[in-house]
Amino acid sequence: MSEADTSLKAILDDQGLEYERPRAGAYLVKLPGQHKLATMTWLIVGGHSLHVEAFFCRQPDENHEEFYRFLLRKNGGMYGVAFALDETGDVYLVGRLPLSAVTPEEIDRILGCVLTYSDDNFDRALEIGFAGSIQREWDWRVKRGESLANLQPFARIIPGAGD
Repeated sequence: MSEADTSLKAILDDQGLEYERPRAGAYLVKLPGQHKLATMTWLIVGGHSLHVEAFFCRQPDENHEEFYRFLLRKNGGMYGVAFALDETGDVYLVGRLPLSAVTPEEIDRILGCVLTYSDDNFDRALEIGFAGSIQREWDWRVKRGESLANLQPFARIIPGAGD
């Protein structure tokens, strides 16, 4: 186990974070959120850097230009990570830190940033990129008398929902 790997494991344990370690140097950390239930975040120790990667959401169904513009505008003010796309168009938060940044303060900071950027931008990103799907889900639940509890953050984009 490398020094950075040993340090990272101790930091995650000390911070009481829930994680899995499927292989040496790779940690999948669960960050519980308010808007997004959980942000699963990879911390991968490399030869020269710590790779940080968290799934944000799948590629949007609609309003692609507005969706990507929204995320790109956020990137300029973000610390340590930025919104990025994979080859299928799914959206991630991705960053790299030097191994010297594997300290309790910096790991707390970067995980706090990942959680904040994911949680704070999740509802708005869904409103922009998935409004049609949200509307269909809302209608389906209303028709069947199902709970709308987890769709309430989107009530403002549903015609007649506030009546």
